[in-house]
Amino acid sequence: MLSPINIPVESLNLMTLAPMLIPIIGALLILVVDLFKGGLHKSLYVVLSLLFLGMDFIALVDSSEIFTQSGVTMGVFDLMLIDGLAILSQFIIVLASMLFIPLALTHKRFHEFSYPEFFALFLFMIGGFQFMVSSDNLILIFVGLETSSLALYTMIAMHNRDKSFEAAVKYFTMGALAAGFYSFGAMVFYALTGSVEINKIALVLANNNYADIGYVLVAVVFMLASFGFKLSLVPFHTWAPDVYEGSSAAMAGYMSIVPKIAAFVVTMRLFEFLVHSDIVWLEVILYIFVVVTMTISNLWALVQTDVKRMLAYSSISHAGFVMAAILIGTTQANTALFLYWVLFSFVNLGSFSMLWISRQKHLREHQMSDHSFDKFAGMIKTAPISALIMALFMLSLAGIPPFALFWGKLYMISSAVTSGYTILALIMALNSAIAGYYYLKLIVYMFMKEPVIDNDGGQLYVANATKPLNTIIGIAVLGTIFAFLAVNPLLEFISAFVYNSGY
Repeated sequence: MLSPINIPVESLNLMTLAPMLIPIIGALLILVVDLFKGGLHKSLYVVLSLLFLGMDFIALVDSSEIFTQSGVTMGVFDLMLIDGLAILSQFIIVLASMLFIPLALTHKRFHEFSYPEFFALFLFMIGGFQFMVSSDNLILIFVGLETSSLALYTMIAMHNRDKSFEAAVKYFTMGALAAGFYSFGAMVFYALTGSVEINKIALVLANNNYADIGYVLVAVVFMLASFGFKLSLVPFHTWAPDVYEGSSAAMAGYMSIVPKIAAFVVTMRLFEFLVHSDIVWLEVILYIFVVVTMTISNLWALVQTDVKRMLAYSSISHAGFVMAAILIGTTQANTALFLYWVLFSFVNLGSFSMLWISRQKHLREHQMSDHSFDKFAGMIKTAPISALIMALFMLSLAGIPPFALFWGKLYMISSAVTSGYTILALIMALNSAIAGYYYLKLIVYMFMKEPVIDNDGGQLYVANATKPLNTIIGIAVLGTIFAFLAVNPLLEFISAFVYNSGY
């Protein structure tokens, strides 16, 4: 008779689950509240969401203190991995989510916020992202990835416009294909090494001196394709502009930030040990991905007539820019990745929130899209404060000093030069100059063109600002203008976590 296996509860280190379980419990509570008392005002669900996100943030602060004292922590049969990358990325996920969710306190005509299920799905999505970045187990990463993705597909469809349904279907289809690629790549790694844990996969492959390099190539190609979809890298980017256009402006801004930082962390864990193993062909493939994604998306952005699609292609270009950190693979580059993405979060969420201000429920007869450049013509005369704020965000996205993203670009290019990637650094600088053209194009429309008058005698630009929206935009503006004061403290904070994690 087999004797029972006794596992002490303390050895499971269940506290590693706390940050992920908090938003999941919050989502279940919202569903239970709606079940027993339907028809409650959305402000209750916004407050509940913020409450649980605040508790999540406090749990992350506790986790960061434990990491500072004890180093990398494993838990729950070594499924959970709490290291610097997990903590930093979760801070970005939770803080960006806390900036996003108050945007729901807007006019009643914005359809998706009238459903309690939207807020439950939002919290489920956050929990999925947190599981995704807090493990090096390929199965748990997949569970987190699909949990967050399925919630996000549904939230996009809840925007309830024809383009929203189209966007959700496209995103779902591409996401399903990416999930298939991921599963196949994970299967090949398991067949080669007998493990689904990234650290053990790296160890076994190194001990075998990469004898089965052909199979490793197959696994890497499928994994690259999978995360190429999630990060919208060229040529796997085709879904992104359509999905951004079909989503609400606020959701598009959120999608350009949070899902990508989660994907970047997993990509860093998965590919950097291969980069450090001096596998030349992988370095060449990543180099091509970085250069092509930055350059091609910039060229597409140049010819856009819709501001939201322009910002969508801009986000693809920024993802390619940051992907350079995975290629370089140094502590400085990985620190630059997190610094860049923190600053990008403020600026890009602010930019899309400015589009949210002018969102219309129904397009007028002569309007081809909701956010055409013509709609912003002469905005300095019709809405001067909004024009100045939008110009500030555009200058920051272009990397003009001393605004936020200039410091991220500077540090990323500096990490490339330090590591000997001089040509790559020149290409990155050139792409930043190209991007400046289409950002300045919007500024020219706002400041140097006359307002477009419709047939009814009104301007196309219609402001729908509310106090929560103004507050979020105000925070983004302050973060954009005064980023230079926080760059050094941020670098010290980030580099301590990255360095102590061995990246």
